[in-house]
Amino acid sequence: MAPQKKYSFSLFGAALDTNNLGVSALCYSTVQQLKRLDNKIEITVFDHGRGRRDKSIKLPDGDIQLSLQGAVNSRRYYRPENLWVMRVAGLLGGLGNSGIATIKKSDAVLDISGGDSFSDIYGKKRFYHVTSPKLIALQQKKPLILMPQTYGPFASDKYRNIAADIVKQATVAWARDERSYTVLKELAGDEFDPKRHQCGVDVAFGLPAIKPKNLPVKLSELLHVDNQTVGINISGLIYNNQKNARSQFNLIADYNSVVNKLVTRFLESTDCKILFIPHVVSPDHGEESDIRACNDVLKRIPENLRNRVHTAPGYTSPCEIKWVISRLYWFCGTRMHATIAALSSGVPTSAISYSPKTLGVFETCGQGEHVADPTSLNTDEVVDHLWASWEKRNKALEQLNEFLPKVTEQLDNQMRSVMDVIRR
Repeated sequence: MAPQKKYSFSLFGAALDTNNLGVSALCYSTVQQLKRLDNKIEITVFDHGRGRRDKSIKLPDGDIQLSLQGAVNSRRYYRPENLWVMRVAGLLGGLGNSGIATIKKSDAVLDISGGDSFSDIYGKKRFYHVTSPKLIALQQKKPLILMPQTYGPFASDKYRNIAADIVKQATVAWARDERSYTVLKELAGDEFDPKRHQCGVDVAFGLPAIKPKNLPVKLSELLHVDNQTVGINISGLIYNNQKNARSQFNLIADYNSVVNKLVTRFLESTDCKILFIPHVVSPDHGEESDIRACNDVLKRIPENLRNRVHTAPGYTSPCEIKWVISRLYWFCGTRMHATIAALSSGVPTSAISYSPKTLGVFETCGQGEHVADPTSLNTDEVVDHLWASWEKRNKALEQLNEFLPKVTEQLDNQMRSVMDVIRR
């Protein structure tokens, strides 16, 4: 009997070193689900580090060994990890570039774009960073598998055309919800092929929850089943630079006021305790830091009510923060993958959505009515919408119990399809 072939793939757009737990969740989920289907598969995750390194990640099924390979978007053209340098090296046969060598040895290149970054709404630099790996894979004539993600929106025809060319050349392209699938079809145009362009679900629905090793006594008490603790995720991307965010995402509502008014309403109208859930945990508390935003909101709460509001530790494992979220009574999030952690755990969830990506994912679970859109609603309307979601939490719980088994089955089928493509 011939020995079983050992397959290998490269993964872009889901690095473990971004401080964004949503991006890390995509990596953990993708790796775990494919390893379950073939535990001999070799995986290289492209990140922001230097050169090639080894990495072990802990998951409930056991430790998984990965290789890490640097791929960065910077002006340091002397670095072999520079994406522009990689593209040039690839055109010239490789030139000993380790990143190109890794791609050449891969059976396929998987690209997930951080779940929602295949768009130009985050700026030219992010768009270049997201599209370069896809173009390199096509340049090297490797099967390009666009994992379930959001496509668009695109404000520029130039960037939309680049995205369309990539989608048309991809071996397989998955959208993570029906709304994004419509955009995927539009990008594919006359070359749309239902066998290649498919609709799936976000891979983070399969992220395992792991109890944190460091679980403070106070946090454990808050998460006890008898405590009705609600969780709120505040996005530092929106909160910390609201003027820029309002312009970039065309917000009508005042996001900072929405957060403060929602917290105030819970404290005045319920006996619930509130737990802030940071999902971007940059150690320097930079401009996108959720912890920085949480600290600012906490300072604005009257002292006599502040003892009912707490902030979860800045866990760096998406599996650990999912475990925390899974113990909540109700959850409201702005970061997409914070809400996916809640939805996939069966926690009644609402969202403050600054882009179309959120509604489609929530509709996957029958929860579309629980998305508040600050680009079409004013401040008070957003708060009222979120409060209505809170009041409908029992119905939401019933709907989640109905939808989640279907989502889990769809997730399993799509990962098997991805594995089939790699084997072919």
